[in-house]
Amino acid sequence: MRIWLVGLVMGMGLVSARGQAPVAAPHKWAVVLHGGAGVIERSSMTPEAEKQYRAGLQAALDAAAKVLDSGGASLDAVQAAIQLLEDNPLFNAGRGAVFAADGTNQMDAAVMDGRTLAAGAVADVQRTRHPIALARAVMEKSPHVFLVGAGADAFAAEQHLEQMPPSWFFRERRWQQLVEELKKQGQPVPARPAGVPAAAGVPIALFETPENHKFGTVGVVALDRAGNVAAGTSTGGTTGKRWNRVGDTPVIGAGTYAANQSCAVSGTGVGEFFIRLTVARTICALVEYKGMPLQAAVDEVVQKQLVGLHGDGGVIALAPDGQMAWSFNTPGMFRARLAEGGKASVGIYRDEP
Repeated sequence: MRIWLVGLVMGMGLVSARGQAPVAAPHKWAVVLHGGAGVIERSSMTPEAEKQYRAGLQAALDAAAKVLDSGGASLDAVQAAIQLLEDNPLFNAGRGAVFAADGTNQMDAAVMDGRTLAAGAVADVQRTRHPIALARAVMEKSPHVFLVGAGADAFAAEQHLEQMPPSWFFRERRWQQLVEELKKQGQPVPARPAGVPAAAGVPIALFETPENHKFGTVGVVALDRAGNVAAGTSTGGTTGKRWNRVGDTPVIGAGTYAANQSCAVSGTGVGEFFIRLTVARTICALVEYKGMPLQAAVDEVVQKQLVGLHGDGGVIALAPDGQMAWSFNTPGMFRARLAEGGKASVGIYRDEP
């Protein structure tokens, strides 16, 4: 009987040819990413702008897929895709970061390894070209999880991560958004950063496409062939923010979370609500402890709990078994996904799959 059972199990491919240890079936890789959520509608998007946004999302998706398809780790795929988005001025992260009320770019980022639960986060970064790389350095090269402000930038320099002057992050459309926001609030407008050209007098409408893309965050979740998930998120925050406000993006469990026991999540929206609900961790808990399908879990949090607090935004999520999901309660969310052997999906508006 024992011989028959061993032979049956071996025939099912659950043990090695020598009958010594289980042989893990290889996972198919997958990646899901977002570029922010908000009042993103066709009426507010020019055809050229839409083309550029879709191209930016596709390029980031391709970068992650290249890493994963070559057998690379999910963490590497997450970082590769986010760095491209941080360098793309269309998105509110890195070089496309919005301005705070004092005229500075205050950038936040976080990354988490689902295999080990290791995590790294930074906030109020002003000189590091790729905040996501700095978040990973905090995770791997320091005993800490979260660094902020000048100390975070100093740590970045010690780790030889590329540092840039404030003028490198400057984008006229982002500055004009700040001017408009501060005027609405009755707040003083700061001096333009040193080293940038004088204002050309171009109306803000020509700079902002779409007009109301107000929750600009970028995020990526990935699954590699070893079955490990990872998550990363990066943002410039909100236009005209004061007092060094920090949102959910770098808060582990709120805007970013990953665990092989459940899923990987990255969020985008009004950070204060995401923090109160610990959105990312709550989704993972629903999957792990209640056994909910991934799509049901993200909808429960985004469409019910978040809406219940009048919070706006969305999430992307990915489980170790390959389930991919996204959910948003805004008119649109820049998003894309791809599973090994499948076809890429890139969307912007609510009526797209």
